[in-house]
Amino acid sequence: MGFLDSLKQMGKDVSTKLSNEVTKFKNKDFLNAVIAGCALVAASDGNVSPEEKRKMFGFINNSDELKVFDNADVIESFNKITSKFEFDYEIGKAEALKIVAKLKGNPDAAKLMVRVCCVIGASDGNFDNDEKQTVRTICRELGLDASEFDL
Repeated sequence: MGFLDSLKQMGKDVSTKLSNEVTKFKNKDFLNAVIAGCALVAASDGNVSPEEKRKMFGFINNSDELKVFDNADVIESFNKITSKFEFDYEIGKAEALKIVAKLKGNPDAAKLMVRVCCVIGASDGNFDNDEKQTVRTICRELGLDASEFDL
């Protein structure tokens, strides 16, 4: 590889890194809302199942917008949110809803986040009434019609 080719490759590498950083910055609120919404749904039946965690991580790792985030950061964020539920359910719920509410002005992102929450609720084979009620609460917080999601 000649000097010019090497210089072009360095330019591409820097461009890719910068693009990933911009994507992270733009989608941090969406990532946090997905994590918070999933934590809300997972905690609503009193048990955060391994299936619920796996589904959430699978969505994040397969999302073009979110796969740029480090898995360790995602796990840390999820654990931080769920620990608040363990300390006091109502405090955890209030904190998670505050994070979710940041998507209120972006209906496309809000609807996608709600759909992910529905998938998380059903991931253990039983999308129960507590989980559905939690998703309805998320919809109210975001100004969305819960019937759009068959709730």
